[in-house]
Amino acid sequence: MTIATTARDFFEACETGQGWEACQQYCHDDASFACQADALADTLTLEAYANWMKGLLTPLPNGHYELKGFAADEERDTVLAFAVFHGTQTGEGGPVPPTGNTIAADYVYSMKFDGGKIRQMTKIWNDGISMRQLGWA
Repeated sequence: MTIATTARDFFEACETGQGWEACQQYCHDDASFACQADALADTLTLEAYANWMKGLLTPLPNGHYELKGFAADEERDTVLAFAVFHGTQTGEGGPVPPTGNTIAADYVYSMKFDGGKIRQMTKIWNDGISMRQLGWA
């Protein structure tokens, strides 16, 4: 399996809220996670992030992604995925009762591979704009 195929399968599992149970097979058990966003400041492992995404679909039950770009850099063992996350807060579980507000958030995953599995992932995302769109900030 190529790193592009592995990355795409991981991306699909993670973004559809399947949690670590579905994502783990594509990653090293100790895969790290980084994101320069306050909402994810304490999220340091890919396992924690995959489970965070699973939890996000509780207040945003119609959450889904629109993939805009996908590229594999075999020389650097890195795959990039650019997407827009869409959803409406109609479910309980957010920081405030359901607002009915929608989100359209641009983000990029940079997935670094080692031995055919994801070793580290960085998410590039402006959480402030996202939180304001949802009425959470």
